[in-house]
Amino acid sequence: MARKSKSNLSELCLEENKDQIYENALAEIQSFELPLGTTLRSVYDDQPNAHQKFMEKLDACIRNHDREIEKMCNFHHQGFVDAITELLKVRADAEKLKVQVTDTNRRLQDAGKEVISQTEEIIRCRVQQRNITTVVEKLQLCLPVLEMYSKLKEQMNVKRYYSALKTMEQLENLYLPRVSQYRFCQIMIENLPKLREEIKEISMSDLKDFLESIRKHSDRIGETAMKQAQQQKTFSTTLQKQNNVNYGRNMHLGRSRISESKNEITLKRTFEDDDEHEEEVLTAQDLVDFSPVYRCLHIYSVLGDGEIFENYYRKQRRKQARLVLQPQSSMHETVEGYRRYFSQIVGFFVVEDHILHVTQGLVTRTYTDELWNMALSKIVAVLRTHSSYCTDPDLVLELKNLIVVFADTLQGYGFPVNRLFDLLFEIRDQYNETLLKKWSGLFRLGYFEADNYSPIPVANEEEYKIVISKFPFQDPELDKQSFPKKLPMSQSVPQIYMQVKEFIYASLKFSESLHRSSTEIDDMLRKSTNLLLTRTLSSCLQNLIKKPHIGLTELVQIIINTTHLEQACKYLEDFISNITNISQLTVHTARLYGLSTFKDARHAAEGEIYTKLNQKIDEFIQIADYDWTMSESDGRASGYLMDLINFLRSTFQVFTHLPGKVAQTACMSACQHLSMSLMQMLLDSELKQISMGAIQQFNLDVIQCELFASSEPVPGFQGDTLQLAFIDLRQLLDLFMVWDWSTYLADYGQATSKYLRVNPSTALTLLEKVHRGMKDSSKKNNIFAQFRKNDRDKQKLIETVVKQLRSLVNGMSQHT
Repeated sequence: MARKSKSNLSELCLEENKDQIYENALAEIQSFELPLGTTLRSVYDDQPNAHQKFMEKLDACIRNHDREIEKMCNFHHQGFVDAITELLKVRADAEKLKVQVTDTNRRLQDAGKEVISQTEEIIRCRVQQRNITTVVEKLQLCLPVLEMYSKLKEQMNVKRYYSALKTMEQLENLYLPRVSQYRFCQIMIENLPKLREEIKEISMSDLKDFLESIRKHSDRIGETAMKQAQQQKTFSTTLQKQNNVNYGRNMHLGRSRISESKNEITLKRTFEDDDEHEEEVLTAQDLVDFSPVYRCLHIYSVLGDGEIFENYYRKQRRKQARLVLQPQSSMHETVEGYRRYFSQIVGFFVVEDHILHVTQGLVTRTYTDELWNMALSKIVAVLRTHSSYCTDPDLVLELKNLIVVFADTLQGYGFPVNRLFDLLFEIRDQYNETLLKKWSGLFRLGYFEADNYSPIPVANEEEYKIVISKFPFQDPELDKQSFPKKLPMSQSVPQIYMQVKEFIYASLKFSESLHRSSTEIDDMLRKSTNLLLTRTLSSCLQNLIKKPHIGLTELVQIIINTTHLEQACKYLEDFISNITNISQLTVHTARLYGLSTFKDARHAAEGEIYTKLNQKIDEFIQIADYDWTMSESDGRASGYLMDLINFLRSTFQVFTHLPGKVAQTACMSACQHLSMSLMQMLLDSELKQISMGAIQQFNLDVIQCELFASSEPVPGFQGDTLQLAFIDLRQLLDLFMVWDWSTYLADYGQATSKYLRVNPSTALTLLEKVHRGMKDSSKKNNIFAQFRKNDRDKQKLIETVVKQLRSLVNGMSQHT
């Protein structure tokens, strides 16, 4: 029972749940909440008959709603009927009102058409008036812009670029911002940068033309500046020499003429007509138009590219400087090449100095100093190289003058030029070398070759004065002689003396304008003169003395010439002192070395005299033709020897003008050489045998030599001094002529020996030759039997003497 009740309760609860589900589904359907798939699925998923039951529930719900609608319509039906009735009543009135409104509207429209037309016209006029006012206002704003732009175009057309840039600046900063909303203003704004670039390009093109013009006109600018500097220097030098009282007014005018702007190149052309002076002045602007560089500088400065312009300008000028500093390969051949080179450099730096003083920042002093230092190093190197090619002293001198003017010009513009003056000292050495070469040619070819090496004849007083005016010659004894007479020196002596003075003048020309003291100039002149004397003239004299065609007479004259030139050196000292106004007593004054030069030349000439005398003696000896097998002598001296003695007599007579010791030395040297040559002839290894007859003939020749020596061919020898040159021959020949071998052998080695000068080896050599001659003679004369025994005894004696002599010779060798 309980179980059954419990089952009924469960079914009841299930039914209630199902009804609840259906009600919820209906509620969702009525609320129009979509989608309904989930709701419908919940209805159909429970029981198989759920659909039928749900449809029943749905029909029941619909019936309930229909009943409610019907109740509501029944409630409001009367009110609806009343409203319809009222609306029908109003319908007729509405039709009448509609007709009236339509009629009124028609009449109103007809009446307002004219008003509307007039009103529209008024509105249109007022709009036009407002637009015109606006246009006028805008035009008043735009007109200045257009006027400025038109002005800009005009300035561009007339190439007033700096003004055009100012106009652009006003347009951008003042005018265009007011009307920037207009399209034409945007076009202007877009065009302004293009115009700026165009101006930059045009100004840069003008600058390039300016740089090209500067490059072409640099030499003319430099030439003008150098001429002006030279004129100022010449004028200042002239003013210093003028008397202040007589030329005070002219000095004042001169100062006013030279007080000019530092940055101007001035060329003065002065035309003098008594006291009137007219001058024409050309400035840098007359030669070159500097406006492009000013304009370009201003333009780039305004555009904010001033630094770019400065760098470009300096870079281009550096390139031009390198081109200017590059010389032509043939510059050293002519002075015009150097002048053009210097003019271009001066023109370049004068332009830079001008730019430095008329612009601000484009060129600085530091930049010009740096550029000048670079250029100066290059200039010094170029001049050092090209000057070394110069072989003409006149060209070197002109180069020096150009360098001085070049240095003075640039120094006037504030550039340091000390290195140029230092270079001039190097070129001075080169100049001296070229002078020495030139004077060497003058000495060798002009005077030494043309000299006749004979005393200068003077026929009258006038000729004598002409000679002594060229050469300082003084001889009281010669002055006492009557004309015609002869001066001891030859014609080359006064010529050489004058050329030495000309050399001093030439050397002085280079020393001028070097800004050196008189003491330094005096020292330079003395040093260069010493080089001329000790190197050039000395070398020429040495070469002259060694020449084959210079004979003994010429050598004697050369010795006389050098003696007089040596005496004239003191006059050269005075000559230099007079030029430089420096006393010879000054401590640092150098001395001329002419004394040693001429002494050396004289000694060389003396030595050459000794050599040539000996050579001449050798020539006579070579023609000697002795018959060494002759049985007896001719009874007289050989012909060659007499000729030789006559030659020596005549030669020594020429030596009368030589200093005594020179003549004595030459005579002694000749006699000694003759003695040695005769001795060598006897001892010649090719001579195998000598007869006693040949010994007797040789003795006669030696006697003639002794007679010549005793005749005192040259005065000044004491006693038998000159005869001692033949003492060796004399004792040797006496030994063989007397056949005094016992005395020789007994007294050998004693100081009182009669044959002290006879050497055992010499005696042995000659004795062996005589012995062989005797043997040969005995063979030829064997028909005379009575002489055989005497010959045999003499040969035995000779053999004995030979043995003793050999023992002496061997003893001497062992002792040695």
